[in-house]
Amino acid sequence: MPSVLILGANAGIGRALAAEFASHHYDLILAGRDLEELQSLAADLNLRYHVSTRAAKVDVLNFEAMESALAACIAPGGDALEGVILCTGYLGDPEAARTDLNEARRILDTNLTGSALALQVLANHFEPRRKGFICALSSVAGDRGRQSNYLYGAAKGGLSTYLEGLRNRLYPSGVHVVTVKPGFVDTRMVFGKAKLPLVAQPEAVARDIYRAVKSRKNVVYVPWFWRWIMLMVCSIPEGLFKKLKM
Repeated sequence: MPSVLILGANAGIGRALAAEFASHHYDLILAGRDLEELQSLAADLNLRYHVSTRAAKVDVLNFEAMESALAACIAPGGDALEGVILCTGYLGDPEAARTDLNEARRILDTNLTGSALALQVLANHFEPRRKGFICALSSVAGDRGRQSNYLYGAAKGGLSTYLEGLRNRLYPSGVHVVTVKPGFVDTRMVFGKAKLPLVAQPEAVARDIYRAVKSRKNVVYVPWFWRWIMLMVCSIPEGLFKKLKM
């Protein structure tokens, strides 16, 4: 059976994606920082869907060890690996990050630097094989900078640009790159945020992402209506936009 690697499988969307792909008979490699939690998830999916699952520890903030950790992930049965989905993300504390440079760096490194470096390693795996897909979760926050989360938005905007270039690089080799831009999703990342509108469930988002991968979409907003919301947000003139509290 084909397999898929999910980076950041501990996260709400990552867990939902693992179940979605398992339900379509994909073997799974679940990677992230919490190995014990991943092993529990792998065992559960194995029982429910009768697919081969294994867990691996990969920390995108450990730049020195990341390449070897990813190599260990994909070495067993590497030719059966059909694709990778990157779900790593860290919203962080935007208020604290204004003065705490360590918090600011963690937001930037998790969402951009570490994520992009991980995808560089994986792109080098798929490119010579001339097949496969790379799917990564960016965010609607990257479409326009807002005072409430501009560090997170800057990192995700950078990731979207990186994915656009990677898609251009890998197109001749037949490796497809999908950029996913979720809006608000009911996960730990937004837990405790009051009055968030239009919150989607992870399972519905996972179904949309699975369809986007199978239909080889380039950029997809999930849920779909965020494309039009962000089109309106991006159309506001800068002279007015800078005065808004968003």
